[in-house]
Amino acid sequence: MSRPVIGICTALERAKWSVWDQEAFLNPRGYVDAIHRAGGMALMLPPDVELESNPDEVLDLLDGLVLAGGADIDPAQYGEERHAETASTVPDRDTFEIALARRALERDIPLLGICRGMQLMNVASGGTLNQHVPESHGHEDHRRSPGSFDDADHDVRLEAGSLAARAAGEQLHGTKSHHHQGVDRLGEGLKVTGWATIDDLPEAIEAPDRRFALGVQWHPEADELSRVIESFVHEAAATRSPAS
Repeated sequence: MSRPVIGICTALERAKWSVWDQEAFLNPRGYVDAIHRAGGMALMLPPDVELESNPDEVLDLLDGLVLAGGADIDPAQYGEERHAETASTVPDRDTFEIALARRALERDIPLLGICRGMQLMNVASGGTLNQHVPESHGHEDHRRSPGSFDDADHDVRLEAGSLAARAAGEQLHGTKSHHHQGVDRLGEGLKVTGWATIDDLPEAIEAPDRRFALGVQWHPEADELSRVIESFVHEAAATRSPAS
């Protein structure tokens, strides 16, 4: 049996490697390694303006879609002014990923949003973001070491019976956190099913009427003990469906 094909939306960032210093489409290796460990094939998806109007062209190739972490989402996408701490936005990436997320939800293609990806799911569904959690909640415990997962652990409480709890395999779940933004007004059709134990910040959202549409504010790809990506890949393998 062939492996399920999992698309991962890429970042668009300036990067250095060897003698080069250029813009690049990239993702941390942890995402791909986690998908491979779960038995999936990873397909990286860079922003593509043609796919914004025809996302089925790529979604027809996929069994599941991952919205990965990365830069802040441009607040113009949800109709708000930019906070002073909102930085490094990439509008081309936002527009592309919103189009894919909306169509994946419409088609009920398994969807997993990680960190920024959870926020993107919320924005794609008409929600808004808290643009700087340290200001609203008075602490830096969601991003203790910028650029690192060192000292990044905190627990989240997951609703009994929720997709989040089933995917994690437990209701109190240890996570690796690295974010300064979060969900504010919830998008249409979504439900909050996870909260940080340190401050009740929303840490998991899901669409209860979809087979697997889950956003997590933490980074399961950085934790080899996490079952979240494995659960997602297994669902993608089990529920392959044609275009609707």
